[in-house]
Amino acid sequence: MDILSDFLKLIVPAALVLYGMYLTIKLLLEREADRHQYEVKNRYTEAVVPIRLQAFERMVLFLERISPNNLLLRLGGSSTTVLELQQRLLQEIRDEYNHNLSQQVYMSQATWDQIQAAMNDVMVLINQASGDTRPDAPALDLSKRIFERIIQKDKQPTSDALKAVKEEIQAMFM
Repeated sequence: MDILSDFLKLIVPAALVLYGMYLTIKLLLEREADRHQYEVKNRYTEAVVPIRLQAFERMVLFLERISPNNLLLRLGGSSTTVLELQQRLLQEIRDEYNHNLSQQVYMSQATWDQIQAAMNDVMVLINQASGDTRPDAPALDLSKRIFERIIQKDKQPTSDALKAVKEEIQAMFM
């Protein structure tokens, strides 16, 4: 019995010291993992966030450039007939889209879908407005029809996509 009590007197303090060492090492490892995670997050922020912001800026620029008001101001005087202006407007939209296609990897699928929907809405608007006019009519007639359709809808076809891009940018920083 005396041996058992002596044995317990040695084992209990040793177990307590061992448990204390375990807790200390566990705490050290957790702190090291947290520090590593913080460093990774910092590097991500330094590298990826500026690239993502640039992609969002480019998509805002894309949406502004394909908005009917800006398209017609930029290209309206370069064509003589409705058909020529329609083709020119649609080609400009396709070129802008192809130029910015790679930016989709930096944004959510929902935002990218909104951008594509806006582009398609602008193209549909142009095609519908040109359907209301004769192909050989003056290009100014197409411009008038496009503006009339925008006024009827009381909304720019790119406004929802612009809002989605801005919301995603804000979500990045909150």
